[in-house]
Amino acid sequence: MSVLFAAVVACIAANTFIAVADYAGAGFVLENSAAVRTPARALPYLATLKLAGAAGLVVGLAAAPWLGVAAGAGLTLFFVGAVAAHVRARVFHNIAFPGVYLLLALASAAYMTDAALGG
Repeated sequence: MSVLFAAVVACIAANTFIAVADYAGAGFVLENSAAVRTPARALPYLATLKLAGAAGLVVGLAAAPWLGVAAGAGLTLFFVGAVAAHVRARVFHNIAFPGVYLLLALASAAYMTDAALGG
């Protein structure tokens, strides 16, 4: 199993986990959301985007690599925004979390692009 494939699996698991936590209004999610000045009412919409990205990666692995490319690219853009929100709000104590999610999304996009190109 390649490192990039493992990153795709980890990206799916991580985004599914955090989407469920967002939907549930977990305490750590609400605290982080408040710290970066993201309204709590936005969390279900953000969770849906994360879950859609995870689902797109699953479908990309199973049958449609180009859908996986789109999902990886979408998650990459999402987490660039998350890192930017942390920087804008000057919340650096936990910036590693969206940073790791961003790296997983980038690795997923790379793996899915290679798969879509027949690699």
